[in-house]
Amino acid sequence: MAGLVLLPGVMCDAGLWQKVESDLSPFGPLIFGDLSQGNSVEEMAESVLQQCPATFTLVGFSMGGFVAREILRRVPERVERLILIATSSQPDSERARRAKAATAAALASTSGPFRGLGQKAIALSLSAKRADDEALQAVIRAMSLRVGREAYRRQLLMTRRGDTALLKQISCPTLVVAAADDRMRTMAESQTLCDNIPHATLEVIAGSGHMLPLEQPQALAALLTRWLRNDA
Repeated sequence: MAGLVLLPGVMCDAGLWQKVESDLSPFGPLIFGDLSQGNSVEEMAESVLQQCPATFTLVGFSMGGFVAREILRRVPERVERLILIATSSQPDSERARRAKAATAAALASTSGPFRGLGQKAIALSLSAKRADDEALQAVIRAMSLRVGREAYRRQLLMTRRGDTALLKQISCPTLVVAAADDRMRTMAESQTLCDNIPHATLEVIAGSGHMLPLEQPQALAALLTRWLRNDA
């Protein structure tokens, strides 16, 4: 039986999908990919593949979009559909790499209990209007605490190679979803994905920052359900 494989982003786990899980369950079984292990996109992809059924639909959020495309390149015959949410095909800039490396070094040198993602990082992942939403902040912080310090350090140091040139190889039906108020990914990055993946569709959800599955779950669930049904 085909399944729906859901891949989270940095410092996220299955809790990312809690508000859309019931809507997506008819397209399941749902498999929640664990991206807390591995030092590279390739290692993460190999680990997730051990969980996957014979055929499946891939849903990749943010960093999970990079892992999803690596899985697709490895087993294209097994991936029936691809959904990319708030993600990109662009490599990290040199500035971003330096900032991530500095944060990783600070994590490695800090003793004491891990306190999860900081307030500034959490706020940036939400729209400006919801940046101070304490309930949303608590969900994101709780996920980061579950993922832990060591996984965060590995994720920060992981190389994200740009793969725009490889997107034309994708032949399965593809949906690209962008958040209108995303302060971590640009609309141009989503448009690049759509423009370079043959026959891809781009949809934009209003009223949400980067954390689309948590900030606008009803709108996201409605969009994914409609697309999955129409493509069945």
